[in-house]
Amino acid sequence: MGGRKKVTVIGAGNVGATVAQRVAELNIADVVLLDIPLTEKMPMGKALDLLETGPVLGYDTLITGTTGYDETADSDVVVITSGLPRKPGMSRDDLLLKNAGIIKQVTESVIAKSPNCIIIVVTNPLDAMAQLAYVVSGLPKGRVIGMAGVLDSARYRTFIAQELDVSVQDVTAFVLGGHGDTMVPLPRYSTVAGIPITELLSADRIKALNERTANGGAEIVNLLKTSAYYAPAASAVAMVDAILLDKKRVLPCATLLEGEYGVNGLFVGVPCKLGSEGVEQIIEIKLQEDERQALQKSIDAVSELVEVMKQNMPEVKF
Repeated sequence: MGGRKKVTVIGAGNVGATVAQRVAELNIADVVLLDIPLTEKMPMGKALDLLETGPVLGYDTLITGTTGYDETADSDVVVITSGLPRKPGMSRDDLLLKNAGIIKQVTESVIAKSPNCIIIVVTNPLDAMAQLAYVVSGLPKGRVIGMAGVLDSARYRTFIAQELDVSVQDVTAFVLGGHGDTMVPLPRYSTVAGIPITELLSADRIKALNERTANGGAEIVNLLKTSAYYAPAASAVAMVDAILLDKKRVLPCATLLEGEYGVNGLFVGVPCKLGSEGVEQIIEIKLQEDERQALQKSIDAVSELVEVMKQNMPEVKF
């Protein structure tokens, strides 16, 4: 019999601390919250605050704050949120090389202590960072996953529910492709109680909702002057929950494609079955020509970022 499961969250900023809070509240794993020493004892402070929340909310989760990797040893799942957030006027691509250096170092440190973990990458630009973590970690492809699609489809579901004045619980939404303004919402697979939204909304309204979804991150950055964190954290935790409890949930995730959707050797958002092994199955659907072209545009955008990393990071064997 093993002990309790262990989830490490790298980065104790807005996203990371909220991930730690949500995992603690689920009471399904102990949590280690790590941040770099330059923040002094900040992760210890946040961890203690979360620990002292347990008696009020009724969870026994042990939450440890740390600035070093020893406490992360033998983690089941590691959620990487560290990196620079987007600032107004900054594209996801501006972040690329700055965050690539951080992700490389973090992944090496994580794998040294938890060689059998599953890594969930939240840092932007998402698809490229997941690809980098996969290459650096040497893990099987199903064990490195990018969190984007759960968030993108949550935004799409929010906007559909508001537009139709229905409960978000009855809305399912389908979003493919890279996490950014080239993402591909699929209206004919997005439903309200099983009815495709193409039957319920005009083409013009659907187009407007698609565009708002693709720019959902930027909309919040403009209001908040930093990146969103409540919905991104909740989305990452939905993935953690599916993995730790072996739920076999079908969620859109960034995963390495090897021929699926005509893509080879690139991390792209597609529907995946998530269980205790990570991505256990990639679900492939037939696309119409316009959808295929939109997905190709998204794939090209991800591919460009990976090429930039290849040119600037010769030490990484892509």
